[in-house]
Amino acid sequence: MALTAEALPAELRRLVVQLARTPRLLVASDYDGTLAPIVADPSQAKPLPESVHALRSLASLPATTAAVISGRALRDLATLSRLPSEVHLVGSHGSEFDVGFVHELDPEVTQLRTELQISLQNIVAGQPGVRLEAKPASVAVHVRAAEDGIAEDVLGAVRNGPATWDGVQVTEGKAVVELAVVQTDKGNALEALRHQVGATAAMFLGDDVTDEKAFSRLQGPDLGIRVGDGESAADYRINDTGEVATVLAFLMEERRTWLYGEQAPPIERLTMLSNERNVALLTPDARVTWMCHPGPDSAAMFADLLGGSGAGTFTVRPQAGDGAQRSPLPLGQRYVPNTMTVETRWSRLLVTDYLEHGSDPHRTDLIRVISGSARTAVDFAPRPEFGQVPVRLQPESGGLRVLGTAEPMVLHSPGVQWEISSDGMHESARALVQPSDDEPVVLELRCGSEDLEPAAESEPQRRSAADRYWSDWLARLTLPEVETDLVARSALTLRGLCNADTGGIMAAATTSLPEEIGGVRNWDYRYCWLRDGAMTAQALVTLGSTTEAEAFLDWVHRVLETLPGPERLRPLYTLQGTGLGPEAVIDSLPGYAGSRPVRVGNLADQQVQLDVFGPVVELIAHLAQATGGLRETDWSLVKAMAEAVAHRWFEPDHGIWEERDVPRHHIYSKVMCWLTLDRAVKLATAYGYAADPSWENLRDQIAQDVIKNGWHPDVQAFTTAYEGSDLDAASLHVGLSGLIDPSDERFQATVTAIESELRSGSTVYRYRRDDGLPGDEGGFHLCAAWLIEAYLLIGRRTEAEELFQQIVDNAGPTGLLSEEYDPIAERSLGNHPQAYSHLGLIRCAQLLSA
Repeated sequence: MALTAEALPAELRRLVVQLARTPRLLVASDYDGTLAPIVADPSQAKPLPESVHALRSLASLPATTAAVISGRALRDLATLSRLPSEVHLVGSHGSEFDVGFVHELDPEVTQLRTELQISLQNIVAGQPGVRLEAKPASVAVHVRAAEDGIAEDVLGAVRNGPATWDGVQVTEGKAVVELAVVQTDKGNALEALRHQVGATAAMFLGDDVTDEKAFSRLQGPDLGIRVGDGESAADYRINDTGEVATVLAFLMEERRTWLYGEQAPPIERLTMLSNERNVALLTPDARVTWMCHPGPDSAAMFADLLGGSGAGTFTVRPQAGDGAQRSPLPLGQRYVPNTMTVETRWSRLLVTDYLEHGSDPHRTDLIRVISGSARTAVDFAPRPEFGQVPVRLQPESGGLRVLGTAEPMVLHSPGVQWEISSDGMHESARALVQPSDDEPVVLELRCGSEDLEPAAESEPQRRSAADRYWSDWLARLTLPEVETDLVARSALTLRGLCNADTGGIMAAATTSLPEEIGGVRNWDYRYCWLRDGAMTAQALVTLGSTTEAEAFLDWVHRVLETLPGPERLRPLYTLQGTGLGPEAVIDSLPGYAGSRPVRVGNLADQQVQLDVFGPVVELIAHLAQATGGLRETDWSLVKAMAEAVAHRWFEPDHGIWEERDVPRHHIYSKVMCWLTLDRAVKLATAYGYAADPSWENLRDQIAQDVIKNGWHPDVQAFTTAYEGSDLDAASLHVGLSGLIDPSDERFQATVTAIESELRSGSTVYRYRRDDGLPGDEGGFHLCAAWLIEAYLLIGRRTEAEELFQQIVDNAGPTGLLSEEYDPIAERSLGNHPQAYSHLGLIRCAQLLSA
């Protein structure tokens, strides 16, 4: 019977996990003594069912090949093992790859095979316990059942006789010698399979001398495992066929998890914590599934969301009852009203989570309060640098100290008794705690601190301060009458994506949440795009909060100071306002629901996106209207943006959607260049600044250019770009921006065309064209918001209300929206929560309330 994986050595488990994550895997095994126990009667050597199941499951996985390389004849191996056809069988120590290959032997080789068998029959005749096994290109002499003296005599006669013939290859094993008339070498067979399937790594398991030729061919990321005693070139040794089954089953589970991901919670059900310096995401059962340090765009220390529990997680859940294999599901999860504090409730258990506001920008404190009366299991498994750094946990009187990280980290948990375990690379901690109504258990993860002493203020005092921070800010806003609570949650979410120290604003809290489950459209959105940041700050200005806009514009100023001219602005920067490093892939993570690659960084920062100037000037216009004045520094920004437009408006670019294809003359980008100059002229007039005399003429020139080249009479719409007839939801801004009057028949026709081609039920796709990337994507909540605004502008309020209600219905149970929605699978897609989606919802609710 197979054992549990925990019974295997920790270092072996670590190497199996590493092997499971290779792009193309080959798993090969000997048969007798490896898959099947050695028995007196070889015809009764049956493989362990657990091993058969594991091999079959491995063979069914993509980019995974399973094989058995045995000394048995291929036909006998197939009959005895009864392995499915998906498992490659190689017989006669690697010489038989196909049951029909015997017919391809040269006549002289066939004759030698016949003479060999006759000679060996004469040697073993009358020798009790000795038997011959005839194979298509060899004959094996088995002496396992013979007495020692008889066995030695027979083997000696074979070695001194037929084994010396020209053209005969000898392979010796445990109580067997095989004479072949073709080359037999398990190492050659392994290499042939590796080449055939293009394997990037291989594992081989075997127990016999003949398996050493295969072990000797292993290198690099390969893994060799010897079963039983004896000298070996294998990396590791296990005891018996039962442990073989355990290794194969463990490899299969790890491989499947890496390929498909663990059972992933629906994206829309993830809930965000924030303290305006960092963020964390919780699953509906209060598992910390995503958190980075020291900032939200740093490497993750809890990447369970993209790599399963092995990539780092922090769980709190009621202990499973007697006989139950799993903990009960929670009854519900909610934000404490008007705050960023989250409560997850079970019967007799409440877990309260929040990120504490503090003065140290390099420190993040995650507070987890366990109250109620249910006995509770806590698992703490930090995995810094996406799990690529070994971690040790050191229990101390005040809690746990995390060792091996670049930044200090402790878990303040006085009185909790931790049990430490290791997987060979990382340590994890587990504890059972018993809260009470009067004495909750408080766990404080202090990232960026070595302090395990009690905090100066009590936990209730700190929670009250955190809650008051958010609720006081929210109370100052003016919220629309339509979907007031959901707008409030959207406002808090946008505020939570802002960085209080730098003024930068994240586009979303995560990286690599897929636009298609299992697909490759997985991007890192944890940075500050000029466009997204300006639109987010503008949404908050319209609700009555100007602090974020002022901080963001100051951030833009600091970025501009590093450039030779405003026309050199990149589309995005880090939250600190610096350039991004190269886009990289974290190969060790399987991705959300198996959606790979997991990306860090974003190549879009190298693109030309000429629309970025418009949203910045539009934000300044809204800010000036809200405050009744235009700051001198902001006017200098307006002039810089107008200067950038004058230098580059006529160029093709990569557009708002950052297509990784050749640049085009995107209509949205041209409209935003027009908007930059239009708002600049109006700001100068309204606030008494001197506008450049060329701005008005250039504004009109751009408008004429868009109308002339953007309108496609055959399509009856403003299309994506001057080149081509494809449609894009962003082209709605021809009317939304005011470049043409919404009553213009061409705008109304564009709305109808986009509705017809890009709207699908409750969502609107950004486009349907081939963008050079494989796979599909969902519809964008932001594009649906644009269409709602367009409906309202042309008098189609009923359609606007209906589509808005569908967006509302797609929000998660705690009110958060991801980037996209799949109307077929009825699930959310893309990074989460997404600023675009929430600012679109706010805008629509305001318009519908007007």
